[in-house]
Amino acid sequence: MDNLSLLAFGSDGWGDELLSGLLVTIQLAITTLPLGLLIGFAVAGASLSSHPWLRRIGRGYTTAARGIPELLTLFLVYNGIAMLLNGVWRWIDAEAGFVELSPFIAGVIALSVVFGAFSGEVLRGAFQALDRGQIEAGQAIGLSRWDLFRFIKLPQIWRFALPGLGNLWVNLLKDTALVSIIALNDLLRMTNIAVGATKKPFTFFLLACAAYWLLSILSEVVLAQLEARANRGIRRA
Repeated sequence: MDNLSLLAFGSDGWGDELLSGLLVTIQLAITTLPLGLLIGFAVAGASLSSHPWLRRIGRGYTTAARGIPELLTLFLVYNGIAMLLNGVWRWIDAEAGFVELSPFIAGVIALSVVFGAFSGEVLRGAFQALDRGQIEAGQAIGLSRWDLFRFIKLPQIWRFALPGLGNLWVNLLKDTALVSIIALNDLLRMTNIAVGATKKPFTFFLLACAAYWLLSILSEVVLAQLEARANRGIRRA
C-alpha cells in the first residue's frame, strides 16, 4: 500500500482517524483558552492587589505552575483529581465503584493551570502599562468601576497583552500533544496508532508536523488581524 492510500478516508486508510484526532486537538485548545484566560486575569489581579496575602497567592501560583513541567502537571491533575474524587465518593458511599476522570477534562484542567500562570504574567505587565491619565479622567467623569474597566482598561490591556497571549496560544496548540500520554485520542496519539499499525513513521509523523504547522500559520494570520484591529487609531512613532 502506497503512502497516499494510507491517508485515504474509509476502512482502507487512516484519514478518518487522523482528522478526528486533529479535531480533538483543536477542541482541547479552544476549550482551554477561555479558562486559562480567566485564571490569568485572576492571577494578575491577585499579584497587583493591595492586600499582601493576595499578592503572595498570585505570585506563589505563577512560580509553582511555571516551575513544574507541563507533563508532570498533567500527571498530577489526571491522577490526583481522580484519587480525590474516589476518596470523596467512597466517603459518601463505602461501596461505590471507581470513578475515572475523563482524559479530556484532565487535559483542559492541566493546560488551563499552565496557561493561566503564563498569561497572568503577561496580563500583569499589561495592567502595569495602563495610561493612568485616562483612568483618572474616567474616574473624574464618574464612570463606575465596571465601566472604567470595560471602556478604558480592557481595550488597552488587550492591545498590550495580545502579542504575548498570541505566543502563548501557539505554545498551547503544541502542548496539547502531551495529552496523548493519558490516552486522549488527539492528533499525536492517533498518529502513533497509525505508525504502530503501518510501520510508516516518517509518513505519519511528517503529516502530524504539517498539521501542527498549519494550525500555527492560521493562528498567526488571525492574531495579526486581531493586533491590527486592536492598534487601529494608534499613531506609530
